[in-house]
Amino acid sequence: MRSPITTHVLDTAIGKPAAGIRVELFAIRDGQSYLISECITDSDGRVTTGLIPEHLFKPGIFRIQFAVESYFARVAAECFFPEVAITFKVAPNQTHYHVPLLLSPFGYSTYRGS
Repeated sequence: MRSPITTHVLDTAIGKPAAGIRVELFAIRDGQSYLISECITDSDGRVTTGLIPEHLFKPGIFRIQFAVESYFARVAAECFFPEVAITFKVAPNQTHYHVPLLLSPFGYSTYRGS
């Protein structure tokens, strides 16, 4: 079953999915971070299952953290940002959020996907 929060990491420097990146999802409540899950991007750079159980998907603030330093070491590329954290807000009455990461050795960008 697909998770209510999914992600996809693309290495824009080489134009390919970024496989094998550790991804952690946190809920931010009252200024505290609570680890919900830890997953690894698959061969297509995706985490589509297991990121958050349906019962924990509620309105509020979440953070996806990507451990990218080890990925860049594996592909023999320099790494300026050892990790990337994306904090976003889940609004009421939403059923799914896709949060892609476009990654390169010296920069990154993100957006709300579909």
